[in-house]
Amino acid sequence: ELRCRASPWQRNLGYPLAMLGLLVLTGISVLVVCFHVLELLLDEAAMPRGTQAAALGQVSFSMLGCFGAVLQVVLIFYLMLCSVVGFYSSPPFTRLLPRRQDTPLPKIIGNCVSLLVLSSALPIFSRTLGITRFDLLGHFGRFNWLGNFYLVFLYNVAFAALAALCLAREVTWAVRAELLRALGEGT
Repeated sequence: ELRCRASPWQRNLGYPLAMLGLLVLTGISVLVVCFHVLELLLDEAAMPRGTQAAALGQVSFSMLGCFGAVLQVVLIFYLMLCSVVGFYSSPPFTRLLPRRQDTPLPKIIGNCVSLLVLSSALPIFSRTLGITRFDLLGHFGRFNWLGNFYLVFLYNVAFAALAALCLAREVTWAVRAELLRALGEGT
């Protein structure tokens, strides 16, 4: 219903650009994680352990300078939005989704707790995937399990494989649908 009410500009330009942006961000995040997997295999310093006390602005946390820092911020916001959308799309938590002017207090508290847990996990998530090496004031990089090579390596490989699988499925969806439609019309 929302698609039908959308303007032609929104349907023909807005939606394809948004989809292209999502595909590009997913592809970049997969490339960054794949690069981090190679770093993990070649260099022990790539492990997401805590960093030494470096004053902000004196040490670059990105190999690409300012562009890399902006890319890291964009990827972290993208992963945050994906986490929230994925959380509220999963079957056990769809009932937790707030409704306008009809959300009871326990549901509001559940949403606050859920968003707090997701936001607390985001710095560890981004450090473990190698998206950033920046250590926030919470010292999230000092967890003992972040020094376990096998755990970090498997986490990175699983993320890269699953994200690449989702990316490939989304990119090839239109081709598969067109093939099925053509095969259905031909018979």
